[in-house]
Amino acid sequence: MLRVAVLASGRGSNLQALIDARDAGALPVELVGVWSDRPRASALDRARAAGLRAECLLPRDHTDRLAFDRALFERIATVQPGLIVCAGYLRILSAAVVEPWIGRMLNIHPSLLPAYPGLHTHERVLRAGDRSHGASVHFVTPELDGGPVIARVRMAVEDGDTPERLAARLLPLEHQLLVASVGLYARRRIEATAFGVALDGQLLSAPLELHRNGRLETDTGALA
Repeated sequence: MLRVAVLASGRGSNLQALIDARDAGALPVELVGVWSDRPRASALDRARAAGLRAECLLPRDHTDRLAFDRALFERIATVQPGLIVCAGYLRILSAAVVEPWIGRMLNIHPSLLPAYPGLHTHERVLRAGDRSHGASVHFVTPELDGGPVIARVRMAVEDGDTPERLAARLLPLEHQLLVASVGLYARRRIEATAFGVALDGQLLSAPLELHRNGRLETDTGALA
């Protein structure tokens, strides 16, 4: 059973999606703890309610970003995870702590990467006049939101959309995307290689896309 640690800074709805999928028997993982940089993050409350280890480390208690990141990852290492999932974690991680975990750390980001890395993606999509939006799950590398993209989900931008409305419509799709992506990793079907993401040992020519039935499909339409 894959041991999964989660990083989260906010309400923890993506964390809850992982918990619910695990409880339903749809996700073969053992959630071994949740870590946050914000003591009032609802993700910590969700973790405790699910009986998970929940810890908060405060950046202000450390001399700099690297010192904080090292302390954080030292705590995470105590539970010996096979995968770290960044589920709404809003701090940029130092390269020194990311590099040992390349290929074993995933992030979900609310845009169709490589478009719109960073924050305020919904506002930026509307400002640009884009007609489609979405979310991506990618392997974490030192480059901000720049690691190999595993899978994406798309949706149309509708007339009258606001950033808040876009975010609300995208969120349930994010949940499905994250659960499906972590599921593939837990079943050892996806991996990061020097040339990109491989599915069942074959390099993907494009990220997987979330199908309407909640499964991921390749660019040829084959279900993963």
